[in-house]
Amino acid sequence: MGIAIAEEAFERGASVILVLGPVDYKPKKEGIKTVNVVSAEDMAKATRKYFYDCDIAVLAAAVADYTPEFVSGSKIKKKDESLLIRLKPTVDIAAELGKIKKSGQLLAGFALETDNEQFNAINKLRRKNFDLIVLNSLRDKGAGFRFDTNKVSLIDKSNIIEKFELKSKTGVAADILDKIETMI
Repeated sequence: MGIAIAEEAFERGASVILVLGPVDYKPKKEGIKTVNVVSAEDMAKATRKYFYDCDIAVLAAAVADYTPEFVSGSKIKKKDESLLIRLKPTVDIAAELGKIKKSGQLLAGFALETDNEQFNAINKLRRKNFDLIVLNSLRDKGAGFRFDTNKVSLIDKSNIIEKFELKSKTGVAADILDKIETMI
């Protein structure tokens, strides 16, 4: 979704910086500045760096909530005993940006939910100081990861909910940017 949004914004004349984690698909549009990152920490640093000067930020990456406390530099050999992996919370990029958002900046985020979807999305919108949240559910066939399609609902700060049918990610990107254009 992030690449589709970046390409649609670029087509509409925006100057786009895409902070991109490890993916198989790359943007097709030349002129989109792409900042490749590997870890959640790298993504947090890059988004902080570019957020200060942007007018609109759309946070579409599904960053893990936890990361291993220790990362081995080599293969961990199998032993007869159990292996315990300790996890620590990952930096909450959306919450960080929501705290430093300036007047006039628009911040949009995503909520991928499986239970109490609408309630959880609205709660996230408020907690993260988003202006808009894009809700998608893993319960919807053809939506989410590993599909060229998605089915979303858009929720703004006034709790206005717009629901869309399943469509191409390019079509969803256009819907999201149409909504953002009405908000600026």
